[in-house]
Amino acid sequence: MATHTSVYSSLHRPIYARNVVSTSQSLASQAGLAVLRAGGNAVDAAVASAIALTVVEPISNGIGSDLFALVWDGKALQGLNASGRAPMAWTPEYFGGHPIPERGWNSVSVPGAVAAWADLSKRYGKLPFSRLFDDAIHYAEEGFPISPFVAQRWASQIPELRGQPGFNAAFLPQGRAPAEGEIFRLPDQARSLRLIADSEGESFYRGELAQRMSAHAAENGAAFTESDLASHQNDWVQPISHDYRGLRLHELPPNGQGIVALTALGILSHFDLRAMEVDSADSLHVQIEALKLAFADVYRYVADPPAMEIPLEALLDADYLKARAALIDMRRAQDFGHGAPPGGGTVYLAAADAQGMMVSLIQSNYMGFGSGVVVPGTGISLQNRGAGFSVQAGRPNCVAPGKRPFHTIIPGFVTRNGEALMSLGLMGASMQPQGHVQLTVRMADYDQSPQSAIDAPRFRIVEGLQVSFEPALAASTLEQLKARGHVPVTLTDGYTDFGCAQIIQREGSVYLGACDLRRDSLAAGY
Repeated sequence: MATHTSVYSSLHRPIYARNVVSTSQSLASQAGLAVLRAGGNAVDAAVASAIALTVVEPISNGIGSDLFALVWDGKALQGLNASGRAPMAWTPEYFGGHPIPERGWNSVSVPGAVAAWADLSKRYGKLPFSRLFDDAIHYAEEGFPISPFVAQRWASQIPELRGQPGFNAAFLPQGRAPAEGEIFRLPDQARSLRLIADSEGESFYRGELAQRMSAHAAENGAAFTESDLASHQNDWVQPISHDYRGLRLHELPPNGQGIVALTALGILSHFDLRAMEVDSADSLHVQIEALKLAFADVYRYVADPPAMEIPLEALLDADYLKARAALIDMRRAQDFGHGAPPGGGTVYLAAADAQGMMVSLIQSNYMGFGSGVVVPGTGISLQNRGAGFSVQAGRPNCVAPGKRPFHTIIPGFVTRNGEALMSLGLMGASMQPQGHVQLTVRMADYDQSPQSAIDAPRFRIVEGLQVSFEPALAASTLEQLKARGHVPVTLTDGYTDFGCAQIIQREGSVYLGACDLRRDSLAAGY
């Protein structure tokens, strides 16, 4: 790797330490660092940070989130899929042929984050589970100052979410969103966190909290039941990967979209990006086209694995990816359809410790505050992952009882020559695999440092030929891309729509921690 000084304008500089935590919110990073100082390991730190983020960044995640994680235990990489399943009453007929709503109780699949915290702690943690809740409970009870990004996004979501069951009482106690720097308290959430800590998660799935969730669902005419919660189980899974110029990017297998990044990198491996100037029209064009090809296939074929029509390996078949690469025309943008493979709101954080354990973890309520539903008296804010299902019969991702929906949140991990190199991730719905690709290309093809790769201007494919570009991209490059048929569009929330990345990279006996100026991020270590 080249120098670690960013070649782009940035307010951040990477940090170096033997133990590092990097998250999208400074208080959460410090919560993770506190458990490391108390004798915990990287998993303890990641879980403590994740729990704290439900309090200090509630616009993106909550107790009722889903979660995915990749853990390097010092010798090997293991994946955890903690996404929830559809209530057993959910069928296309249940929704009357209408799309699944994006808000309200009938968008809520069973949340997996609480079970993930317990599973990760039980399998890898060193500290008592209850210790991981200390900072989160403190901030929920005593209050925490609202950080700038949280204040901005909180206010922007009020018009749509005001009036959802329980939302106003929890998040608009004064009839408005809290202002930047204002102290905000979540006492009901503090009590629920204590119940979860003391019961190692059981209260959420089989105890008092489960009863309160199911009762509130019934009051609002939803099909979500106690038995749906009690039957939840997370899955330990083998990650999938692709080697790109010596950097092997690891992702979790479906039902998530990590395969988009691997497919796109497989297509890009047939192009000499090093011969294309960084941030040039040629380099950006081929990345955009490769990602569009990858999305076309994934949106058609990827679902809960038992429902997939083709084996996962078919989408990563080398000959198939070579054929897909041949469809790219360097002179013009295209709106690709899917191919025919051979048969056969979100928070991201990273943590690493001096003993060599590294964690890449992401948890989310999906669309900001998710469903908008908050169970009264509990502070439990619930995701709306059910909206990820289709109701189109015959499609792999069609809703069905007990089925997992297509998922957007994906943690990433990079190895080199079989050894752990970096925890890598980026939040932002469909931006996530696009971000994984852009970060990987910058580091692998252009020898950019992690901080430079994070600071660099990003693009985001929207739909068809529409692409959004960050303002830092050179105007001349944008004109060249327009000449090839790309249609630049402006996204509503400016920089926030391009995600927020965190990277922790092993550097000999220490780690480099890099974070993103696009949110309230902090990389911290000792």
